[in-house]
Amino acid sequence: MRRIFVENAFPVLCIPGLACSPRLFAEQLPALWSIGPVTIAQHTQHDSIPKMAHSILASAPERFALVGLSMGGYLGFEILRQAPARVAKLALLDTSARADTAEQTESRRAQIRLAGTMTARALADTMFPRLVHRSRHGDERLREVFGLMADEVGVAAYVRQQTAIIGRPDSRPTLDQIRCPTLVLVGDGDELTPPPIAAEIANGIRGAHLVTIPECGHASTLERPAAVTAALLDWLRR
Repeated sequence: MRRIFVENAFPVLCIPGLACSPRLFAEQLPALWSIGPVTIAQHTQHDSIPKMAHSILASAPERFALVGLSMGGYLGFEILRQAPARVAKLALLDTSARADTAEQTESRRAQIRLAGTMTARALADTMFPRLVHRSRHGDERLREVFGLMADEVGVAAYVRQQTAIIGRPDSRPTLDQIRCPTLVLVGDGDELTPPPIAAEIANGIRGAHLVTIPECGHASTLERPAAVTAALLDWLRR
């Protein structure tokens, strides 16, 4: 791939979602790498969002463009609370600024209990239908990617991640404090963080750019990689 010139480009920090490894951004990495350094955050070692964010910041570039999908977005909000000056640009993909509802928390606790009875891959298989657009439910290649990522993360780390997500704060009160160029992206068929949730984020951040990807579910980077990559490159050029 030819190198893409972006004036005043920043290093890019990508933060995967729950039970996701660097494979989540595999299709975007060549284009991002052509602009400058790319780091994939490690978010498997702690059981709280603040601790995860602190750990990520400890090894992150001094200033960076942050790309977070789903749980990666929750961590993006926390990083902005801890070190707002270090985030030069922000891309929030298929995520929410809200805290869990009581129903969502109970669902996560049930998933934690279930995790003690099966392999990581089997657990990913139970989650798969809600992670992708309904038209991709039969996509075995995509299902395999989720299985591989779950194996790489492991059951113990999955439990830590779910525990951290349960305890995360509501980020809506601080949206208007975000001042960096922000992309908010969502799949039009995202069942976990649907378009109205993305619009809520975009409306709360001054100047945020909202992109909706057609025929796409929650796993936008894997389902519609070309469209997501194009949106990220446009954001980085802003």
